[in-house]
Amino acid sequence: MQPVTLYGAPHSLYTGKTRAYLRKQGIPYVERAADSRFRAEIVPKIGRGIIPVVELPDGTIVQDTVDILDHFERAGARISAYPPGPRQRVLAHVAELYAVVGLTRHAMHYRWSHADRQDRFLQDAFTAGSGADQAAKVMARMQSYLPMLGVTPATVPAIEASYLELLDLLEAHFAQHPYLFGGAPSLGDYGLLGPLFAHLGRDPVPADLMKRRAPKVYRWVERMNAPDPDIPEFGDYAATYLAGDAIPETLEPVYRHMASELFPELADKLAMLCRFVADADPQEGAPVTEKPHRRIIGSVATAFRGIAFESGVQPYVLYLWQRVTDAFEQLEPPSAAATREWLDNAGLAPLLDLHRPIRVERNQHLEVWGRKL
Repeated sequence: MQPVTLYGAPHSLYTGKTRAYLRKQGIPYVERAADSRFRAEIVPKIGRGIIPVVELPDGTIVQDTVDILDHFERAGARISAYPPGPRQRVLAHVAELYAVVGLTRHAMHYRWSHADRQDRFLQDAFTAGSGADQAAKVMARMQSYLPMLGVTPATVPAIEASYLELLDLLEAHFAQHPYLFGGAPSLGDYGLLGPLFAHLGRDPVPADLMKRRAPKVYRWVERMNAPDPDIPEFGDYAATYLAGDAIPETLEPVYRHMASELFPELADKLAMLCRFVADADPQEGAPVTEKPHRRIIGSVATAFRGIAFESGVQPYVLYLWQRVTDAFEQLEPPSAAATREWLDNAGLAPLLDLHRPIRVERNQHLEVWGRKL
């Protein structure tokens, strides 16, 4: 099998997710930095400078981790990241959504709010392959995103308290199970790995915190980056998903934690999106923004743990959200009822019940408006 080319970076959140998947699936790959060829040949094809990007041996380009993983799933994965159990599958998508909406905030805070304590490490990471001047521009741009992600002086104490709670909850789970839903990694595991590896499990300040407070979580990060199941400490634990669509009791508090941080932010962003669609009347197939590198269509007042902030509204979040509802709508009635009951008990029923006015799809590597709902 000819190797695919992965354009990414060691410190890139989404590259970490893609790289782990390729390793677990035994897909040969060569990782390259966003070099001159990437800028000259790949960027024009995808319409914006963004990583990770996978180039297949036949020259086909696949961009965005969701699309990359789905491409290889359709081609036939060694161990599918889609659990066979209906509840497990829907909850995997919820974790994938939470990783972007919730954990990105934690990851960016611990990287950039503590930049002075890990400056040499970050400088080395961002300078590699780009030079000092370009690295300085990229680092400054990344730090400029903090307020729109909800990282402000007012929210920082709540963000850090939230992260410690999450570590403790995940620690309890990974003490009993190798992955979220048993002995095989799901879409949810790969989603959570992005922030929990590249930023929170690799940058010196948060990595030290994870190792000291939650060694089982750090061990899961190692396990996710291994090419095999890597579960020797679990003895005869089968390297498969739990049978019977079982959801470990240790996951229930994890998902309640997710619910508490997905809302009210998602509801507030949805309200803004409803107003946008009513006013702008976007046409099906039109790009969600005027310029491909722009990811937001505006901002909205919302709150994190009761602390107000102004958040950017990304249609991409809707793209991830509808993966939850699409998976749910494919279920047979008994499975749908059991899944809804579980989501309701965890505080996640609004994911199913809040009305979204429009779909978001992807075409030629970019987000576009889908049909109105």
